[in-house]
Amino acid sequence: MRHSILFSSFIGTAIFFASALSSAQLLDGLPASSLKADTFMANARPRVERQLAAKGLRLGAPVFMRVFKLPKQLEVWVRNGEQFELFKTYPICTYSGTVGPKLLEGDQQSPEGFYTVSGGQLNPASRYHLSFDIGYPNAVDRENKRTGGDVMVHGKCLSQGCFAMGNLQIEEIYLLTYQAFLQGQQQVSIHIFPFRMTKENIDRNKNSPWAAFWENLKEGYDAFESTHNVPFIGADKGKYAVRKNALQNRLVMIKQQIDVEEKFPENL
Repeated sequence: MRHSILFSSFIGTAIFFASALSSAQLLDGLPASSLKADTFMANARPRVERQLAAKGLRLGAPVFMRVFKLPKQLEVWVRNGEQFELFKTYPICTYSGTVGPKLLEGDQQSPEGFYTVSGGQLNPASRYHLSFDIGYPNAVDRENKRTGGDVMVHGKCLSQGCFAMGNLQIEEIYLLTYQAFLQGQQQVSIHIFPFRMTKENIDRNKNSPWAAFWENLKEGYDAFESTHNVPFIGADKGKYAVRKNALQNRLVMIKQQIDVEEKFPENL
């Protein structure tokens, strides 16, 4: 299990330790690879570069992701100058549970909140085509006694507590993330919401037991929507705290801690 104390990325490098990697393993300070992952990324690269170029974006630029359980979408944003631009919206095949946060190990519920992916959370030897760990539980989850771990975004279009993509989709997402790490991004933020956090959707769900939690998530949603820059988000007494006017892509974060285990569970 790997844990992140908070939540958004900054420019730097990360070290990844894993077993069963091919001779394609990279130098220290860069994310590891495998022959399988290299082949999948090589297949995806021409179409991704063509699609990026059509939008004036480049492979290797910093990336940011958002997940919306409803309507089952994963967005990938790519940095262009001073802001992030939406590159592509990918359909999610399936995810476990329903709207609302994950609470307990084995509850078959997928998380909601603000998470980060480091190079050490990429799994190039995944049994689910390719995968990466989203970093659940984060500091807010732990303060609220939420348990579990090894929550992935992966391929094969089936889920047991994770977010499952089609194989072609995870190849593209993995490539974009991997290349961003190679170019110096240390962590990729992934923000997971029940739905788009508009006032209309919030009002529609005001009687939900998670209404207050979703209002808290909306603060991070609104901060990105207003600037198209990823905000610095911390933990404060079991809630998320959005630091106003502090953008993670311009800020070298302090008190950042990543715990990376040396071996992935075999079934992931």
